[in-house]
Amino acid sequence: MNRWVDAARPRTLPLAVGSILLGNFLAYASGKFDFLIALLATLTTLLLQILSNFANDLGDFSNGVDNQDRKVALRAVQTGKISQQEMKAAVIYTAALSFLCGIALLYFSLKNAPTEVWITFLGLGIACIAAAIAYTVGKRPYGYMGLGDISVFLFFGLIGTVGTYYLQTYSLNLAIFLPASGCGFLSVAVLNLNNLRDIDTDVKSGKNSIPVRIGKTFGFYYQKALYIFAIACFYAYPFVAGFKIGINQQLLIVGIYPIIQLFRELHSGMSSEQIDPYLKKTALRTLFLILIFGVIQILTSQ
Repeated sequence: MNRWVDAARPRTLPLAVGSILLGNFLAYASGKFDFLIALLATLTTLLLQILSNFANDLGDFSNGVDNQDRKVALRAVQTGKISQQEMKAAVIYTAALSFLCGIALLYFSLKNAPTEVWITFLGLGIACIAAAIAYTVGKRPYGYMGLGDISVFLFFGLIGTVGTYYLQTYSLNLAIFLPASGCGFLSVAVLNLNNLRDIDTDVKSGKNSIPVRIGKTFGFYYQKALYIFAIACFYAYPFVAGFKIGINQQLLIVGIYPIIQLFRELHSGMSSEQIDPYLKKTALRTLFLILIFGVIQILTSQ
């Protein structure tokens, strides 16, 4: 069982639910919230993240990215703890579970919605499953072309947050695209750290991530820009949403400061071993920021 827990990469899961929590916080602050919808959305997202991790493990090994040169964050298929056939089966089963859980989410959240809304969300759900698998699996995985950043921004930022908000409220608020974008930028920051850590093996195997394309030094500049964009989005939200700025909004610095620390600590001279812990740090601090932001929205709405 431990081998499957390791393959699921538990340290990635807090970040996976970040956009779902954010969307639920914003919905609750607007006066509309259903616990069952929140629970199903969270479970569906966790399954999608695990699916993505399984598919990534399988795809990177099949494409020769996870080979003997990889020394940090070794993968289950690479080390032989899980066979390729076992992982293929796990990908299929997890995709099916994700789909079924997603259907349950849509059933309970869109009972009275028009058909076109059902079709739209069903299409988004299928796209999420396809994106999770196609990132590294197949003859032309989009993750090897440097397109993973866009996918992560969309699915773990905009779609996760705005989609959850809509399922709870049956409405859209353009202002929430700001915190949704902030969450997306921080999710991309975790992916970019992953790619910075693996840059040497990715160069050899032909995986053209953003750091491979622009180099390690500019990859770290890009990393810090992602932090800046995220902070700016969260700070700008109350102004765009029309909230009166008070002590509650000023408390946001409690969640922002740990991100600023990451900005200060990361530099291009770091080795893969030194970079690796910052994936978990960024994921957990992103979740912490979202929790602080969510509490502030609830307090502000009182």
